[in-house]
Amino acid sequence: MIGHPKQFLGYGIYCIDAQYVRPGQACCYLLVDDGEVAIIETGTSHTVSAISEALDSLGLTAEAVRYVIPTHVHLDHAGGAGLLMQRYPDAQLVVHPRGARHLVDPTKLIAGVIAVYGESAYRTLYGELMAVPEERIISAEDGLRLNLGGRTLEFRHTPGHAEHHCCVWDKVSGGWFTGDTFGLAYLTPALGGDRFIMPTTTPVQFAPERLLSSLDLLMSYRPRRVYLTHYSQLDEPENYVMLLREQINAWCDMALSLEAGPQRESTIYKRITELTLTRIKARWPDADMALIEQDLEMDLELNAQGLEVWLQRQQQ
Repeated sequence: MIGHPKQFLGYGIYCIDAQYVRPGQACCYLLVDDGEVAIIETGTSHTVSAISEALDSLGLTAEAVRYVIPTHVHLDHAGGAGLLMQRYPDAQLVVHPRGARHLVDPTKLIAGVIAVYGESAYRTLYGELMAVPEERIISAEDGLRLNLGGRTLEFRHTPGHAEHHCCVWDKVSGGWFTGDTFGLAYLTPALGGDRFIMPTTTPVQFAPERLLSSLDLLMSYRPRRVYLTHYSQLDEPENYVMLLREQINAWCDMALSLEAGPQRESTIYKRITELTLTRIKARWPDADMALIEQDLEMDLELNAQGLEVWLQRQQQ
């Protein structure tokens, strides 16, 4: 169900809507085992109350929260980290070593978002970012393993969407918490119960070769499912990973064929929109394409920006 406040996915895993932009746009997860909790993805500061309500409904106290784990420090994934750490004083924050400093001092994160969206939209979308004390941070080196109630969480570095991205492997569920590495697959009503998957090439660190390598790493574990931040559980990921690879390659080839100039980004946006809608229409000819385009518009704009930034790096 789209935007459900708390959905049980099995294996001690609960999906919580992050209340970001619209229901079903982004989520975070509670992983519960033997009375201990890991919060994977934090949403924004506006998400914190929903997380607390979910914990209360499960009869879990603040002391049960052992780990707060953003997959990377983009604000729809980590914006609520500081407030959660205040609310759960026994918890430790687990984050990629390259991302930790931005949560200790979020000044640059805030400035970057305001530069893109403006201060008013920043406040509306993200609320207040609060610093995390450095002594409460665990640096998630590649291969780090942590114990949660007797189950092991393994952290692997998965660059490509962002240099400071980790994915979290949970052997009990046979699932990866993938952040943005495995793309997005919204639960859109326009496709009924089906899912269309699309990569996230958003600025400013998109690196296609590294993203493709990260997908290879995830699939080498033979996962039974992936837990997407955008949005929720996706079973049988082997049925989707080829489509992700095809789109990454097609988008990059298209972008590289364009001449540099002030209109290139808008051209990229039009082209990836056309490519995406064509793929969807070929599989779901009766789907409401106007609704799908509306649902994907923000992500396609951000993806076009990311491809343009990537092209500029190639030309330097």
